[in-house]
Amino acid sequence: MREGYATAMKMLLFPATLLATLAATPFLMGAAPMLAAADQRRSDQMSALQARKTGAPSLREIESRVIPTMRGAQYLGSDYDSGSAIYTLKFLRDGTVIWVDVDGRNGQIVGRTGR
Repeated sequence: MREGYATAMKMLLFPATLLATLAATPFLMGAAPMLAAADQRRSDQMSALQARKTGAPSLREIESRVIPTMRGAQYLGSDYDSGSAIYTLKFLRDGTVIWVDVDGRNGQIVGRTGR
């Protein structure tokens, strides 16, 4: 009788384990892109820190130069691309998004899109 009980429990446990695994799969698959994005942000932050150690302007210094030139625009934030050492500052004015690209090595504006 004891052997029949163990077999019955195994039969009950397998579907429950399978169901739990299948239910968790979308969450596990969705975690990989989030982890990759977090790794990229960490890498970008480390690159920015290294640039600061060599005398490059900080994001705060860049913002203090660029934001006052964007009269009537709301500052939304920035992104940093470690590959090109470019900060992209984002603004919103009259429903239009404006991107200002700034060289993170010297603080010079190198591009702008929008009005």
